[in-house]
Amino acid sequence: MPTAKRSADRLVASDDRVLTITRIFDAPRARVFQAFIDPEQVMQWMGPRSHPIFEMRADIRPGGKWRFGLRSVDGEEELWQSGTYREIVPNQKLVFSFVWDPTPRKLGPETLIEITFADQGKKTLMTFRQSVFDSTDNCDSHRVGWNSAFDRLDDLFA
Repeated sequence: MPTAKRSADRLVASDDRVLTITRIFDAPRARVFQAFIDPEQVMQWMGPRSHPIFEMRADIRPGGKWRFGLRSVDGEEELWQSGTYREIVPNQKLVFSFVWDPTPRKLGPETLIEITFADQGKKTLMTFRQSVFDSTDNCDSHRVGWNSAFDRLDDLFA
């Protein structure tokens, strides 16, 4: 099984520490892209079902900062995540950094998220890639969280 190596204090990609998710959404590409950048829509689906978003701040432009707050459905836990937009190609691609803001427990290193959107007839193929995680457990935990969020996004289009 491939492993991650540290090179000058940076993690180098390996298959078990790179998260890739592909989903087909029943909506046109422009609508799916908008769901990622329109605050009103983001507030309806971002975060896993167990920790939906409750606050969003985003300067959606290359170099712009973003910060989201997630809160557990029982109200007992808040998690904050933030990053910087690196690339935005309308209706095609989003690239941004992702890091958990300081919390009492270590939730992982800064990662890079790349999302592409492609036409599939009247539907949209989204390819989501997040890398590089510090452990396979952390990667797997994010897989569960993102898939739950994408299920919520799918509900938005239903």
